[in-house]
Amino acid sequence: MKPDRIAPGPGQESVWDYPRPPRLELSPKQIQVIFNGITIVDTHRAQRVLETSQAPVYYIPPDDIQMEYLVRTNHQSFCEWKGNAAYYTVVVGDKQATNCAWFYPNPTPAFASIKDYIAFYPQMMDACYVNDEQAQPHPGNFYGGWITSDIVGPFKGAPGTLGW
Repeated sequence: MKPDRIAPGPGQESVWDYPRPPRLELSPKQIQVIFNGITIVDTHRAQRVLETSQAPVYYIPPDDIQMEYLVRTNHQSFCEWKGNAAYYTVVVGDKQATNCAWFYPNPTPAFASIKDYIAFYPQMMDACYVNDEQAQPHPGNFYGGWITSDIVGPFKGAPGTLGW
């Protein structure tokens, strides 16, 4: 049983209005990722993926990432929409977050524009910001979405949603 959709207020989006299959769009918002005191991402050129019931996932061009802090791993996963994903571990000083960022080296044609763009799990970073607002991670360890005050759910995987 799905929980009831939360009606969005002025300036808000409901994840229940996002499409399936997902949509990719440019985001003019400032996206920042901080880990162990270092801003490893600062961009206005992210793209976001919007999928029904899920918070937006931001994909960042590698040119806007401090790539010296990312180490490629052997971990892989598969998305029915985007294809095979590869992963990075972030290492800054004496702190690391294993397989905390992913990208699509050969995405499906619908997602070709995010080839090699990198997304980060916000729950594994010290802080992730959309404009000046710190994003909250999408509930559960599977999803990499960023929840801000302009996004309403309920979100798939949140407590009380039965995981539908």
